[in-house]
Amino acid sequence: MNELFGNVFTGCPSATQAEQFEDLLKLPNCRIERIVSAGQTTPSNQPYKQLEDEWVLILQGEAEVTLLEPKAVYRLTQGDHLFIPAGRKHLVTYTQAEPVTIWLAVFSGVSAGAR
Repeated sequence: MNELFGNVFTGCPSATQAEQFEDLLKLPNCRIERIVSAGQTTPSNQPYKQLEDEWVLILQGEAEVTLLEPKAVYRLTQGDHLFIPAGRKHLVTYTQAEPVTIWLAVFSGVSAGAR
């Protein structure tokens, strides 16, 4: 078995131009991703609607996620986490730019390993 070792804060890419996504672990039904945001948000006319469940944890910075249908708004700070069920439309409506927001996202379900 290959060991996977690293530090989630080491080698964070710059997110000044665009939000950055990096898979840290990819298994058949589970994917763990580091997301680095610096003020980016989701366009209101392009909500996310994923085929897999997603659990997010804010490691650094702040963010706001709006779940749609029914609407619920969550302001997340360091240490806060949120579960977003598969198929639930949602928007990232705020990310702190300085310091950058670092998320840990865990995707599970049939298509989680597909990205």
